[in-house]
Amino acid sequence: MKKKKQPDVSFCEVPVAKRPGPATAGKNMFYRHKGDFTWTGVKDQPYKSGGEGWSDISRRVLVGARGESARFHVRYFEIGPGGCSSLEKHRHEHVVICVRGGGLVKAGRSKKKLCFMDTIYISPGSVHQLSNPFDEPFGFLCIVNAKRDRPKVFR
Repeated sequence: MKKKKQPDVSFCEVPVAKRPGPATAGKNMFYRHKGDFTWTGVKDQPYKSGGEGWSDISRRVLVGARGESARFHVRYFEIGPGGCSSLEKHRHEHVVICVRGGGLVKAGRSKKKLCFMDTIYISPGSVHQLSNPFDEPFGFLCIVNAKRDRPKVFR
């Protein structure tokens, strides 16, 4: 019998439980926003465990780090002035919503400025990167599939 291949998990992700854990199984979860783009019960995490091509970026996983059964994850990323995410592409789609400051997004052949509440859908296979050329932090929510492939990183 052929073993079913499991989808790769992005190397920029913290491993999460496959099923709801005892802390969240069957429970609604609430994370109070503290007013400074942090939330109660949500820890800062590194953007990636290593590598090059990105700088001054952090993340906070709001949904998807505690074994929730959701088929999506919601993360908050923040890029400091002069920082950027990696230039990458992957088979999964995602949505980015600017909630703090502003930044630039390269998606495919276009480059757009993102301002408060601007939203972009990044399609599967699109080369993309987010950056912050401004003097204040650029914060955004990123919504992705819970099961996603490993991105191909460009330099």
